[in-house]
Amino acid sequence: MLKTMLFLSPHTDDIELGCGGTIARFIEEGHTVYGTTFSDATANNDGVYDISEEHSNSIKCMGISFMTYLPLGGLKIRELEYRRQAILEFLFKQNSSVKPDLVFAPSLNDSHQDHETIANEAFRAFQGCTILNYEVPWNNISFRTQSFIILEKRHIEKKIEALSFYKSQHHRSYFDPDYIWSLARMRGMQVGSEYAEAFEVSRWIIR
Repeated sequence: MLKTMLFLSPHTDDIELGCGGTIARFIEEGHTVYGTTFSDATANNDGVYDISEEHSNSIKCMGISFMTYLPLGGLKIRELEYRRQAILEFLFKQNSSVKPDLVFAPSLNDSHQDHETIANEAFRAFQGCTILNYEVPWNNISFRTQSFIILEKRHIEKKIEALSFYKSQHHRSYFDPDYIWSLARMRGMQVGSEYAEAFEVSRWIIR
């Protein structure tokens, strides 16, 4: 049975980093995949790269057809917590319009203030949805590997291809393909598979 899924990305590269392989698998299987980005992180850019263009190319590569950019006057990185109520109201509306069966958000234990904001407001807004929380290990002091999504080699290749468009971020160690392969192998090993991505469970609903 096809399901509708919504991936919430505080910044332009978060869903690709946290669950790019999962997105690749679900799109391949024919699920309806939506995404929302809350900040383009331009404050981290020196002006050499067009982050919006990088993100657009990455999303096209992933194959996400329905991408929303939060229309709140251009939210700045590290300032999402000051717009919590506006973000919550937007997510309530998105819940009504998209009607997702499954929502992906950052970990509730993520140390980045923007990630923490989106994780908490998503938990409030999507009360009737299953919510899985993706990992970004450099921000997670603790991460409970409670759920795993099994992936194939081609899904990890698609994730790396999508991330390759972020030329502005290639100096970061977690964009290194070797790291991405290693994490996917480790998560796969934990569940007797070759590759996987791991998630925390905020809410699991069986209908």
